[in-house]
Amino acid sequence: MNIRLLSLALLQSTLLALAQVALKFALLRMAPFGFNRAFMRSVLLNWQFAASGLCFAGASLLWVYMLKHYPLSQAYPMVSLSYVLGMVAAIVFFHEMVDVVKWVGVLFIMLGCALIAHN
Repeated sequence: MNIRLLSLALLQSTLLALAQVALKFALLRMAPFGFNRAFMRSVLLNWQFAASGLCFAGASLLWVYMLKHYPLSQAYPMVSLSYVLGMVAAIVFFHEMVDVVKWVGVLFIMLGCALIAHN
């Protein structure tokens, strides 16, 4: 099993999930969308929005590293781990309900990533 690829993918997926959580929190605090001063001010003074951007930037840099050092056919499917972490984050941070069918889907994603990392 390619533990290094799996570790990098987990880190990158964690950054992606954190970016989405921070973006969701930022959007909850922002003024309604519009090309006006109130909206622009709510964007520029929103630390969650900035944190989201930093997490996306970190995930992107890590993705560039992964693409440089691993075959696309192995690296790209690993990004789907962010869906798993995103669903867990939805439960933890936003108290969303997740039904059994979605959990089965998550298990298939994890199984697929394990099979791909096995090479």
